[in-house]
Amino acid sequence: MATRLPEAPKVGMVSLGCPKNLVDSERILTKLRSDGYGLSPDYAGADVVLVNTCGFLDSAKEESLEAIGEAIAENGRVIVTGCMGDEAAAIRARFPNVLAITGAHQYESVVEAVHEAAPPIPSPFVDLVPEAGLKLTPRHYSYLKISEGCNHRCSFCIIPSIRGDLASRRPDAILREAEKLVAAGTRELLVISQDTSAYGIDIRDQPRLWKGEEVRPHMTDLARELGKLGTPDQPVWVRLHYVYPYPHVEQVIPLMAQGLVVPYLDIPFQHASPKVLRTMKRPANDAKVLERLRGWRAICPDIAIRSSFVVGFPGETEEDFQYLLDWLDEAQLDRVGAFRFEPVEGAAANTLPDPVPEEVKEERYTRLMEKTAAISAAKLQAKVGRTIPVIIDDVDAEGGATGRSQADAPGIDGEVFLRDSGHLAQGDIVPVLVEDADEHDLYGVPVSR
Repeated sequence: MATRLPEAPKVGMVSLGCPKNLVDSERILTKLRSDGYGLSPDYAGADVVLVNTCGFLDSAKEESLEAIGEAIAENGRVIVTGCMGDEAAAIRARFPNVLAITGAHQYESVVEAVHEAAPPIPSPFVDLVPEAGLKLTPRHYSYLKISEGCNHRCSFCIIPSIRGDLASRRPDAILREAEKLVAAGTRELLVISQDTSAYGIDIRDQPRLWKGEEVRPHMTDLARELGKLGTPDQPVWVRLHYVYPYPHVEQVIPLMAQGLVVPYLDIPFQHASPKVLRTMKRPANDAKVLERLRGWRAICPDIAIRSSFVVGFPGETEEDFQYLLDWLDEAQLDRVGAFRFEPVEGAAANTLPDPVPEEVKEERYTRLMEKTAAISAAKLQAKVGRTIPVIIDDVDAEGGATGRSQADAPGIDGEVFLRDSGHLAQGDIVPVLVEDADEHDLYGVPVSR
C-alpha cells in the first residue's frame, strides 16, 4: 500500500521595505521550506502569516502596522519580524493577538515562533528546497547581501540601532552563495548592504580561499571574483548598491570598463550643501565628489550614477536647496530619487532646530524632481541610435518585451520597452537598438548579434 504523505502546514509571507529585508525573507522561507513547510500565496491558505516589517521612516512603520492589521483581519495567526521588531510594545498595544514578535535578521527566533504556532510535520520522502534556496524575486536576478549593520551615525537614520554595527560576511561564503544562484539561473547579482564600500573593514585580516586563491574581504576583490562567474555565452551582471564615494571605490571603476562589473553605482549622497551634510553627520566635501565623478567617467564613460536626496531636512534654507540644484546641474547624475524629510522615532535629527514646513518640502521636492527629470531625459535621448545590452524581465503575448539596460536596477530605475521580441525569454541578455526615449525609459528593438 502506498504511503500517504501528511499535508504540510503552510506559511504566508508579507515582505516590506528594502531589498535587505527581502533577502531576510528569502532566508526565513528557505529555512522553513527545508523544515517541511509549504508556502501559501494568499491569507486563506496559510496556517500562519509572517509580516517582515520596515521601520526606517514613520510612514514605513505605518505601512507595516497596516500590513499587520490586514494579516490579522484576513488570517488571524500572525508573526511579526523585521525592523519594527524592536517596538514590540507598540505593536502589541495595537494588535494584542500577534503570536510572536522578533527583531531584524533574527532568523532562528522567527523559525522557532513558526514551529510553535504551526508545528512541522517530518517527511523523509520529499526534498523541499532547491540548492540555491527560495527566492521572492524572479529567477533571473537575485539580491546578494554581503554584510549587516552600519558604522555610520547619520543624524536622520536609526538603522545602526536596529541592525547594529557593520558585520561583514566571509568572502568565500558570499561567492559560494553567488555561484549557487548563477547555477540556478540568476543572470544578475544585485550586491546590497548598508554600506557596500565598507565591506570587510571589520574582518580585513581574514582572507579566505576561493578556487585555490586567497580572496581579501574587500569590495574590489569581491566584485572582481563575482564578475568571473559569468562566461561569454552566459554573462552575469554584477550591480553594486549603497556605495559610499570613498577613495578606494576608484579601484572598482576599471572592473566596469573591463566588463566584469555593470557600469552602475548607487551612491546615497543625500544632499550637496556642506552645511546640511554636516548637520546630517555625513561627508561634506562636495567638490571632491564632483572631481571623483569626472575621474570615474574618464575611465568608464558609460558609467551610470544613481543617488537619492532628502529635501526639507531641518535647517535647510532656500540657499541650501539652490546649492543642491546647482550641484545636480554639474554632477549630471543619471538616476535620482528624492524623499521628503520625516522625523523617525529615535533619530537624532528630531531634536534639530528650524524644521521646514510641509508645504516648503513639497515645493522643493517638486522642483528637484523636475530638475532631475530634465537631466535624465537629455541623457536618455543621447542613447537613441545606439545599440546597448538589455536584460529581459518580461515577454508579453503580443510580441513585446520589457527589460532593463545596465543603467537600470529592478524596481528602482527606468525600463526598456521592446517591439518584435516574442522570441525572447525572461533572463535573456540581448543587444537592443534604441529607437526612442522619454524622461525615464527607453524604447527599442532587439538586433542580431
